[in-house]
Amino acid sequence: MSESAENGGSAETMKWEYFVTPLLLHNEAAILNNWGAQGWELVQIIEGPAGGNVAYLKRKA
Repeated sequence: MSESAENGGSAETMKWEYFVTPLLLHNEAAILNNWGAQGWELVQIIEGPAGGNVAYLKRKA
């Protein structure tokens, strides 16, 4: 039995939507703050295939 079912909650699966965006080197904080204000949570930043950083974000669907 799942923890949420044991606590009387719903066993419904949480659904997420994802977004990938490049991060401009001189403006990373402003870009991330903008997406955060729209409900997006940063998951990871990696180096993109063409160089530069890429941010992966998620939020509840």
